Amino acid sequence: MALWAIGDFHLSFGVDKPMDRFGRVWKNHEKKIKKNFKKYVWENDVTVITGDHSWGHNLAECALDLRFIEALPGRKILLRGNHDMFWDAKKTAKLNEQFAGRLEFLQNNFFAYKDYALVGTKGYCYEGKDSYEHFLKIRDREMKRLQLSFDAATAAGYSKFILFLHYPPTSIGEQSSPFTEIAEWYGVEQVVYSHCHGRDRFDDSFKGEVNGIMYRLVSADYTNFKPVALTSETWEDI
Repeated sequence: MALWAIGDFHLSFGVDKPMDRFGRVWKNHEKKIKKNFKKYVWENDVTVITGDHSWGHNLAECALDLRFIEALPGRKILLRGNHDMFWDAKKTAKLNEQFAGRLEFLQNNFFAYKDYALVGTKGYCYEGKDSYEHFLKIRDREMKRLQLSFDAATAAGYSKFILFLHYPPTSIGEQSSPFTEIAEWYGVEQVVYSHCHGRDRFDDSFKGEVNGIMYRLVSADYTNFKPVALTSETWEDI
């Protein structure tokens, strides 16, 4: 049973938003995702998909996109991204009830993989699109949600963690952030994130080992739409 991660599917089966308008790399990207899952991911594997699943604004518009994800091999755990308008963070428990046995939603909770707790939240970084005060407000909210995830995992007896974010763990130029600090506090082994698209953005934050933690960027266009193996038994260097 291997653990994989990938983010930013940006599916649009139910709405008119083709991704190839963002570059040739996105042409027929759904087919690339499906092909690579079938090639690499086995039915007993676990994949964490780190946000931006669908362009739909509600569950009705996202229905075909979520069905596409359901049909991919293995167990799928979804993290909330900034474009996932269908997902109200306060109603995550309802989503987990509605999609029980098909998809799992990571927010204010955790999921187990072997002896690891998979914890996470959307996160937030400063991109200059809002005021710095607003950025701090949103980041503080995301930190509280991440703390809930850690609290649930530690209460269940877990002491080994892999942390998933949608946004990168640091803003451009930062050498630390509350997200990296909490990861170091809990001795997290890996921090996995996405959101960064295009060659100009792939180096926005940490990649590789920093202060004993392995940071991995898994944006779909960065990985060429291949899921990234997080466990050594099926290591796939991207």
